[in-house]
Amino acid sequence: MQTQQTVGARDGEHVRFGKALGTRRMLAASATGGAFGLVEHDLPAGQLGSPVHTHEREDEYSYVLRGCLSAQIGDTVLDAGPGELVVKPRGIPHAFWNSGSEPVRFLELISPGGFEEYFFELAGPFNAHDEPAMGEIVGRYALDLRMETVPELLERHGLQPPFEM
Repeated sequence: MQTQQTVGARDGEHVRFGKALGTRRMLAASATGGAFGLVEHDLPAGQLGSPVHTHEREDEYSYVLRGCLSAQIGDTVLDAGPGELVVKPRGIPHAFWNSGSEPVRFLELISPGGFEEYFFELAGPFNAHDEPAMGEIVGRYALDLRMETVPELLERHGLQPPFEM
């Protein structure tokens, strides 16, 4: 369990996926007895954060600190601003992006904990375009990641990919 009383503004490991999603680990499951993990995400304007995907084991809660977080949850598309919470239940396909004109920053609580490690395991293979390694990591986290949804999301919402396509 966590004994430190605060997590500073610069504390925690940080990774970035191409020119898009940045992730900072704030609390790992090991610090919460497995109850949850907490990360901070940042996403530049006009960037896709994740294609449609479904979690088998986790619920995600995204609390917007700055900017506008857009998401598709099931068949619903929504925009959330500062102070708003986006609920992404396990078993429901969802995607997220920043269709705004400024960067978005949000906290993501993941329950139960453990999935927060996914971002730190995936960033290296993602940035190296190592699809076999990415597939192994996605499978280990019981994530149904629908990469075929990327072109439609980019076109429909006027987004940029994390890399040149």
